[in-house]
Amino acid sequence: MSHTKYNPVTPEIAAELKAIVGDAYVVYDDPEKLEAYSHDEIPDPHYAHSPEALVRPRAAKEIAAVMKLANRERIPVTPRGAGSGLSGGAVPVCGGIVLLVDRMNQILEIDRDNMMVVVEPGVVTADINERLEGTGLFYAGYPMSLETCYIGGNVAENAGGGKAVKYGVTNRYVLGLQIVTPAGEIVDLGGKLVKDVTGYNMVQLMVGSEGTLGIFTKIVLRLLPAPRASVDLLVLFKTADEAIAAVPKIMTAGGVVPTAIEFMDQHSVRAACEYLNETIPYQQAGAMLLITVDGPDEKQVEAEYDAIGEQCLAAGAIEVYVADNATTSERIWKVRRNIAEAFGLISPHQCNEDLVVPPAAITELIAGMEKLAEKHGVGIPSYGHAGDGNMHTRIIKNPDWPLEKWERTAPKILEDLYQLTASLGGRISGEHGIGHKRKGHMPLFVSPEYIDLLRAVKRGMDPNNILNPGKIFDV
Repeated sequence: MSHTKYNPVTPEIAAELKAIVGDAYVVYDDPEKLEAYSHDEIPDPHYAHSPEALVRPRAAKEIAAVMKLANRERIPVTPRGAGSGLSGGAVPVCGGIVLLVDRMNQILEIDRDNMMVVVEPGVVTADINERLEGTGLFYAGYPMSLETCYIGGNVAENAGGGKAVKYGVTNRYVLGLQIVTPAGEIVDLGGKLVKDVTGYNMVQLMVGSEGTLGIFTKIVLRLLPAPRASVDLLVLFKTADEAIAAVPKIMTAGGVVPTAIEFMDQHSVRAACEYLNETIPYQQAGAMLLITVDGPDEKQVEAEYDAIGEQCLAAGAIEVYVADNATTSERIWKVRRNIAEAFGLISPHQCNEDLVVPPAAITELIAGMEKLAEKHGVGIPSYGHAGDGNMHTRIIKNPDWPLEKWERTAPKILEDLYQLTASLGGRISGEHGIGHKRKGHMPLFVSPEYIDLLRAVKRGMDPNNILNPGKIFDV
């Protein structure tokens, strides 16, 4: 929790907020309506905290006025997009104002000549490529929750996702930002420039800053030529070890960079298939890889997926299924995308983690997690982006345990899991962010000097600690 002393939102301040954005776009003194903004997608209610007011601005100048008011009155402001995060980043842990960007939802410009698009932060990520349909261009950032998440949240968390192996994560595509600073100034950073070393790289500092250094009001994204062909392979292996051991061979042996390599252990596949009533033949497999190949034409893609299929079989795959049409591809990707929902249904008591290690250390990470699951008597299923070393791991309560035992034991298991990750040269989060969920564990992964550098940046940009306080580290 932040050490800053804050003031409450009074009826007078609520009236000022209404004067800035309009009566209809402020919620105040209505606990029932405000409750929806007290949490993100973390299932544990311990991480929730209600705001005192909700503000829904439509323009940068309105956000600037809200920030100036908040600084004057010493009231914390927490920016929020779709609330689909998994770190508590959009949770107002110090109360105050939640600033919701849902009304700032316009695709402002499709610039085909420069291969760029200019968007507002409240645009649903999937809508960008829907609008680009037929232009020959596409936005390659691809978080798994693309139908629900906002582009502003993706930039704030530097979201990754399934296609990061080939296309990289969000920061590769953010060329320009208009932000409102914590002090309420409107500033343009970068622009429609592929190269720019005019001073510090402020654009990249903002990407992944989790809403602690500025509020995005416009985002300039780089586009790429859209692939004309795409095929998915579902590859079954006897064991998780064999599946993971195949990944570096796929990445290096054939000279092909797949678009995605997703790993799913048997627990994950079974949970998702049962949740979806899906009949993929998972019973015989200890683990699966879901591999996507895309390219400029069908012939090239066919040659590439043939080569990858051969490597998988040579590495011990039981079966390679080819999904070469949209219906079959959607069927297998749906399994991968619904793992989180399936486990959510199995138990409300779980720790949802986002570990990242050097790609070659994935095998050791998964083997270590299996040992931890055995040692503690809990389920630790794993699934995630095997091609870039990012595993989404869950520690799931043993159904035989009383809640008190789970609450006592879960922190110890989590500590073991983090120690394992740190020992492999890993980090605490690959794409979900630190927020307030993981900040207490930062010292295990980074030095005190590093955290002091982060604090110095935060203090320099937000001297009153008004913007999204209580996240990443304590000021």
